[in-house]
Amino acid sequence: MKTKHAALLLLVVVVALSACQRQLIHRYQSFSFGTLIELKIRHADKTVADQASSQLFAYFDAKHKEWHAWEPGKLSDLNQQLTGGNWFSTDDSLINLVKLAKTASEMSNHLFNPAIGKLIASWGFHSSDLPQSPPAQSKINSMLAMQPSMNEIIIDGNRLRSDNPHIKLDLGAIAKGYAVSEAIQMLKKTGISHALINAGGDLCGLGDQGDRQWRIGIRDPSGKGILASIELANNECVFTSGDYERYFNYQGKKYHHIIDPRHGYPAQQTTSVTVLHENGAMADAASTALFIAGPDGWQEIAQKMGISAVMMVDREGRIILSPSMHERIRLEPGHENRVVITSIAAPGSLQ
Repeated sequence: MKTKHAALLLLVVVVALSACQRQLIHRYQSFSFGTLIELKIRHADKTVADQASSQLFAYFDAKHKEWHAWEPGKLSDLNQQLTGGNWFSTDDSLINLVKLAKTASEMSNHLFNPAIGKLIASWGFHSSDLPQSPPAQSKINSMLAMQPSMNEIIIDGNRLRSDNPHIKLDLGAIAKGYAVSEAIQMLKKTGISHALINAGGDLCGLGDQGDRQWRIGIRDPSGKGILASIELANNECVFTSGDYERYFNYQGKKYHHIIDPRHGYPAQQTTSVTVLHENGAMADAASTALFIAGPDGWQEIAQKMGISAVMMVDREGRIILSPSMHERIRLEPGHENRVVITSIAAPGSLQ
């Protein structure tokens, strides 16, 4: 009888501890970087969590304004100064972001190319309102002839310059990832070891939620709910690029905002790409680069960018998984017959 009572007492304690762990998750929301930012913090002291959330949301608001692609801010000042061809300085956070963007662009064979801001603007995506029609072919040709490249941005310490006055940086495909990763580091410095930052479906996790890992859902690009779910390891990020966020229809055809810098039109072979990586900025940039590379070219780019866990949904509806992602992801029922597992080439095997 004593053993039964002891076992019952142990069960009660375990249940109580589990309930307590769930109760320690504090939830916060704000709007920044053009999307809803959701923050979950697991911490015993709500005051500490409240202060951390206020600090994070203030950081997101500041960087959203500073790095905005078309509204006045530090990035627009930088773009204006780039046209002059002379050396100029900017603040550390923006120069670090530009350095990361330059590195990611080189690693992606320039499929991720933030220097094509003028081309993106010509499509009408530098506006809060969606465009109604594509630009004329002559305008696209003119933008491509300018050949803007991140290679043409020269960086020395916190100074930079370019000889190509046609470069206009649009950091929208890396800025959010950079900011979320920085926010994770800020949380660590405040003594928080368990948190999840969800920036419109792009997430970075820290620690766990108590009784299990942080589990997140990945949207089905068809719009039919959740395609899959995955548990995040500590200090891991999952980022997705899809054709369903910003797009317009014209004469029966869909045009989205992920522009292929090689031909100046939206990439057409992919509907979504999800990647896992420990660095949010690299995950953000890689999801865009792999989306543009498409089902026939993503393996080379993934290898060069150091990405091993990839899920791509192509235009035919196939779910293409790297072996690493296949081990981690849990697809919703009914999608198994769409799966194609494709390995990423071993380092050094590319010609």
